[in-house]
Amino acid sequence: MYFYAARQPILDRNKVLFGYELLFRDGVENAFPNIDGDEATSKMVEGSQLSFGLDDFLGDKPGFINFTLETLLKKYPSMLPKEQVVVEVLETIQPGKRLLAECQHLKEQGYTLALDDYEHKNVWRHFYPYIDIIKIDIRSTNAEQIEEIKQAIADFPHIKLLAEKVETNAEFQQALAQGFSYFQGYFFSKPEMLQTRALSPSQLALAELLYETSQADMDLARITEIFKRDVTLSYKLLRYSNSAIFRRRAEVETIKQALIVLGQAELKKFLSLLFTAQISSDKPAELMRLSMTRANFAEGLAGLSGRVSQDKAYLTGMMSLMDAILDEPISSVMEKLPLANEIKAALIEKTGELAGFIRLIECYENASWPQATILIEKLRLPADKIPDVYHQAVQWANEQMKALGEIA
Repeated sequence: MYFYAARQPILDRNKVLFGYELLFRDGVENAFPNIDGDEATSKMVEGSQLSFGLDDFLGDKPGFINFTLETLLKKYPSMLPKEQVVVEVLETIQPGKRLLAECQHLKEQGYTLALDDYEHKNVWRHFYPYIDIIKIDIRSTNAEQIEEIKQAIADFPHIKLLAEKVETNAEFQQALAQGFSYFQGYFFSKPEMLQTRALSPSQLALAELLYETSQADMDLARITEIFKRDVTLSYKLLRYSNSAIFRRRAEVETIKQALIVLGQAELKKFLSLLFTAQISSDKPAELMRLSMTRANFAEGLAGLSGRVSQDKAYLTGMMSLMDAILDEPISSVMEKLPLANEIKAALIEKTGELAGFIRLIECYENASWPQATILIEKLRLPADKIPDVYHQAVQWANEQMKALGEIA
C-alpha cells in the first residue's frame, strides 16, 4: 500500500517555520479531485497509523489536516495526537449545531482548531470561542472583507489569522501589514528581486569545489589544496566526516583522509549542502530543508529513471532554489557557478529530463496531483515507487539538518 503525500510550509511573521499543511492521497490514480473528501481524510488517518509516523513529516511542528463533517462526527481527530495536529475544518462544511458540538468537544480535549478558506458569515460567531486559527485565501478575499473579518473576531483575541496562497514577497508584506500571524504559500521561493548579492570568498571556494567534483575524473590533490586555503571549510569537512551519520570506527585527522573517507558521492553532497547552507543563512530554515528534500528527491527520481546521472539530478535539485536564496534571477545565479550545461539548461531554460524532475517535485510541493500524474507518465517513471522516494527524501533532509547543525 502506497500513500501519496505532500506538505506545505506555514511560516510565522518572522518567516520561521510554524507548521505544515499535510495532504495525503492513496496513490497517483486517486489524486484530488477524483477522490471523495471523506475517503481522503480516512486514508490519511489510516496511513499515519499504519504506514508512516507523523514525526517523519512534521518533526516537532504541528500538522494542519483537513477534516470533513463526516470524519469529524466519526471522531477521527481523536486518533491523532493533539500535540501534533491542527484540526482544519474544510470550507465545504456549513456551520450548524452538529459541527458546533464537535468543535466544542475537540477544544475541550485540547485540540487546536482552524477554519479553512474562511468566508465570513455572522453564524460563525458561535464558533469563535473554540477556533484558534482562521485561514483566509488572500487571492479571493479583498481588503474590505479582511477588515470585516478582523472586526468580527475583535472580541476573540486568541484567534490568529493565516494568509493562504501568499506567492510573492509583496503579498507577504501586505499580509503582514494587515495583521496576519501565519502565512502559507511558496512566497519565499519566488522573492521580490531587489539586488544582486556577491558571493563571499568562502562561497567562491565552495563553487570552485562544486566544479572540481563535477568532473569525470576528480583531481584529489587539487581539491585538497582548495580546502587548505580555507580554514573554516577544512574544519567543517573534518567535523562532517567524523559525524555520527557515517558511523566511522576511527577518527579522521587530515583533509585528504576526510576526502577519501567520504568518497566522491558523499563529498558532492556535502559541498552542495554546505554551499546552500552558507548562502541561505539569513533565510528561513525551511528553505534550506526544502532544498535538501528537492536534492534527494531528484536523485531518487533519477535512480528510478535510469537515464540520468543521479549526481547531476541531486545537484540540480539542490540548486533549484538558488534564485530564492540569493534574491536574484536563476539565470544570473547560474552565471556565477561553474556547473554542467545540462544542469543550467534544466534550471534556466526548463528543458531536458532534469527539468521534468524539478517540475514533478514542484507538483509534490504544491499538491498538484493531476499535473504530477501527467508528468510521471511523460517521464516514464513507476508511479507506485515515487511516494516512497519522496518520503525517504523528507526523512533524509531532516537527518541532514541535524548533521549541519552539529558542524555549523
